Amino acid sequence: MHQIRMAQPGKNALSTGLMAFLEAELQKADGEPILLTGDGDAFSAGVDLREIAAADAAAIERFLRRLDALVTRLDLYPAPVVALVNGHAIAGGCILALACDWRIAPAGIKARIGLNELALGACIPPACLRVVRHRLGERGAERAIFGASLLGVEEAVRAGLLDEVVEGDAMHAALAKLQALSALPRAAYGTMKHGLRAEALRTSAYDEERLMGREVPIWASSDMQRRIEALLGKGR
Repeated sequence: MHQIRMAQPGKNALSTGLMAFLEAELQKADGEPILLTGDGDAFSAGVDLREIAAADAAAIERFLRRLDALVTRLDLYPAPVVALVNGHAIAGGCILALACDWRIAPAGIKARIGLNELALGACIPPACLRVVRHRLGERGAERAIFGASLLGVEEAVRAGLLDEVVEGDAMHAALAKLQALSALPRAAYGTMKHGLRAEALRTSAYDEERLMGREVPIWASSDMQRRIEALLGKGR
């Protein structure tokens, strides 16, 4: 078993640095089961808006493509992956959890969980959106995305963003779930996982056109810059 703990600035915000760390950890795991969690009171609070605010369109394109590649790699990882959602899992952080096979959160934590990209006027890049649709179904994905809201853990279970909330030692529960999944024959597990998900993740020419023709310009727009600056200003 390989444990990955995200411990980055900004409540484990998905920066280029955190993505590089996760890529290296997935490589290091080398096909062994993974427990993914965060440090402090956050699993991951989403895309690093400070990095986005300082980026031009070309850098934003590279960032979104790297995020898509990371989420795809996690989603198709050939062994069990359990997410211990120890705190806030917002936007990209929530998608990171959805790319895992099972999501557990401790009862009673004051976490905010959800896909609130639209509240910022942002788009979800193609592979990430496909993971959301595959996990939640068309109707569930629409409710989560167009609702653009952040939920408590019990509501997140009902919305399909979490699988279970546990009383007591959540780490013990997450490790027990990972052990149970790991007891299944590994080759068959990885093959079935790929069979269930690979087609759903297949991108199209339309995805590429949407990313370059619509999404990157939205992320790089002056309107987005103003919204990000306003949001970051509130957090000071």
